[in-house]
Formats: sequence, C-alpha cells, structure tokens
Amino acid sequence: MEHTKPHFWNDKYLAGTPGWDRGGTSPALHHWLEEGALAPGRILIPGCGRGHEALELARRGFQVTALDIAPAAMEHLQAELDRAGLKAELVLADALTWHPNAPFDGIYEQTCLCALDPSLWSRYEGQLHAWLRPGGLLFAVFMQTGRAGGPPFHCALSDMRALLPDNRWHWEGTPHREVPHPNGLFEYTALLTRL
Repeated sequence: MEHTKPHFWNDKYLAGTPGWDRGGTSPALHHWLEEGALAPGRILIPGCGRGHEALELARRGFQVTALDIAPAAMEHLQAELDRAGLKAELVLADALTWHPNAPFDGIYEQTCLCALDPSLWSRYEGQLHAWLRPGGLLFAVFMQTGRAGGPPFHCALSDMRALLPDNRWHWEGTPHREVPHPNGLFEYTALLTRL
C-alpha cells in the first residue's frame, strides 16, 4: 500500500495543491463553531495537511495538536502559524502508531480516515478512541466518492456506523449534513461522543 508511506503524501504536497485541499477551512468546521458544538479545549487534527482548520482553531483559542505524516505539509503549516503569530503543537508522525501524552477533549477528523485503506480502518478507530477522553467529541467529516479504490476511499455511512459502534461511540442525531467539496465530491458530517 504505497499510500501508507510518508513519501507518497509528501510528494503530493511538493507537487502543488493536492486535490483534497480546499484552500481554506471546511464549511463543516465553521458550522460546528457557529452552533457552539465545538468549544475551546484540547483538540487533535489527524491528517491535518496544510492545516487550514488548525489555523482557524488556534485563532479561536483552542489548544491545537496537528498531526500529519508529510513533512512538506507540516512545514507549510508552521510557516502559516508563524506568519499569523499563532501557536499549535505540530506532530510529524504516523496516525496509526502515534500516542499523545494525554487524551484530547475533541478530534476533528476530516481527511485522515479517507486516506487510509479500509483494511486499516479498525486500527484507526482504536486510535481515535484512545486519543479521546471519555465524553470527548469526534467531529467527523466522511468523504463520499461513490466508487471503489482510493485514496480518497469512500466512507459510506453504513460502513462508518459499523466502524464506530454504539458500544464505543454515541452518534448525535441525524440527518447528517452534506458538505460539497471543490473536487466535485461531497462529504457527510457526524458528531460522536466517545463512551
């Protein structure tokens, strides 16, 4: 699986703007902020890429930890933070093996899950669960490609329900908000509480 290796993602960033990069903060994040679901605290952004959401949350007083496997993405984010006079903890590591010193209040999951081969999803779910404190919130944005293969991989809601089961996660209501993506695809949002 070539897409699990750091150089695969780093080369994408070095080549220019990757297709999954919106060029700005996701509307899903803005909606959660506006409705008050996402309140300042310790938050992790796995697979943060160039860090548009990390910058926005740092501006709003969150203690942000931004995690990615691609050095070029992290260098870009650090430069943007420095330019804006903002602080965040940047972690260059593999999301499947990294462990924080303490659990988080929230996780904003937008691009990490859909970048992983589905054979790795249950392992990643274990990481999400371990990273969050009991009662912590998972703000999830699930990519909908409608096709086999990837990345990005199709995150069908039925598969997400099976991956994030009721004995470990509480799904906060329905329906799920649909968020269009500039690449022509769309995403569904879901808010979950870690049990």
